[in-house]
Amino acid sequence: MNILLLGSGGREHALAWRIAQSPNCTQLFIAPGNPGMVSLGTCLPGLNPKDFPAIVEFIRKERIELLVVGPEEPLVLGLVDYVLEQEDLAELPIVGPDAAGARLEGSKDYSKAFMQRHGIPTAAYRSFRADEIEAARAFLRELNAPYVLKADGLAAGKGVIIAQTLEEAEQELGEMLSGRFGKASSCVVIEEYLHGIECSVFIATDGQDWRILPVAKDYKRIGEGETGLNTGGMGSVSPVLFADEAFMARVEEEVVRPTIAGLMVEGIDYRGFIFAGLMNVDGAPYVIEYNCRMGDPETQSVMLRIQSDFVELLLRIGNGALGDYELKIDPRTVTTVVLASEGYPRSYTTGQAITLPDLPEGAMIFHAGTKSEGGMLLTNGGRVLTATCYGDTLEEAMERSNHLAKSIRFQGKNFRRDIGRDLLELGQ
Repeated sequence: MNILLLGSGGREHALAWRIAQSPNCTQLFIAPGNPGMVSLGTCLPGLNPKDFPAIVEFIRKERIELLVVGPEEPLVLGLVDYVLEQEDLAELPIVGPDAAGARLEGSKDYSKAFMQRHGIPTAAYRSFRADEIEAARAFLRELNAPYVLKADGLAAGKGVIIAQTLEEAEQELGEMLSGRFGKASSCVVIEEYLHGIECSVFIATDGQDWRILPVAKDYKRIGEGETGLNTGGMGSVSPVLFADEAFMARVEEEVVRPTIAGLMVEGIDYRGFIFAGLMNVDGAPYVIEYNCRMGDPETQSVMLRIQSDFVELLLRIGNGALGDYELKIDPRTVTTVVLASEGYPRSYTTGQAITLPDLPEGAMIFHAGTKSEGGMLLTNGGRVLTATCYGDTLEEAMERSNHLAKSIRFQGKNFRRDIGRDLLELGQ
């Protein structure tokens, strides 16, 4: 079948890599794609995922039989609604929710209220706008440090602030409500800080049934030991040692089941992936946030662990027929290390020449922010590449990913060497 995948980052490169391996994939188109994907399908650098009429025109022209939406912004803006409103495309299988379902990510205030309505465990919270700043400060004084502040809308993974003191929290609150993240922070969610360890759970659902994909853990801070500024993600590991059978049984019963049931009750036909960022608090799962798509860089680790036909899974999601699909998981450990440009997540330079090594067996380099110019591969983003490797043990996977990351060369390269170390220490 002809498949159109929207997106251009490391997540989409990993999705494209897995899709291209399926015998069900005849032609893969990727819009806009990146240089790392050219061997997997046809990249369409001129096709913008937010240009809905152009997307529809391409679907018709190339007789696309499955649409897979990688990034969150087109989903939140209503791409799925737009496509399905076309009379001739009303039955097109699409992996990605409509705008109503995408609100789980598009509005932190909405998603927290959704959790409350459906009894899904999450941190206590309140939401505030600019004209409620005094009430917001009063609520901060009711909480204990540290303080969690979240921009309500999309902020490219950087709209969460964890302030260590009340004074810092009040300053951050003022800056957010004054437009630091534009419209995204016109409303700010303040919530209690949960003490525990995080993991990422990905739910593939056709609106009624679901499969839980391999669990991963990501690392958001720029510095080793989870220090420094928040980023879009500096690495990931799968599986996660503490997400054992007992914990995952609670996740399915207390988080996954009521989430899907809640969507159905509210009349939302959710077909796609749901990311549930969880905090393990003494063995109990609490939802930190939802995303309406796969995460990045967790997808890079998760895709290497899926052994069953991924296109069949996607098609069943889009057709509302997940049914008896058997998800087969590779038991090996996978670690992903992100290579970032110097200065990221603040201002950074691009256009640096990249030298890639020969790829060892059991390893992948996924492109996130690269471009091809004059026959050269150049940096073109904050997060540039990911080094993703299998290992029979966590220690072996970490060693191999770090070795691969070291062997990739570009000026100003920055990466964390401790991805997975906390889990290694936890297991000792």
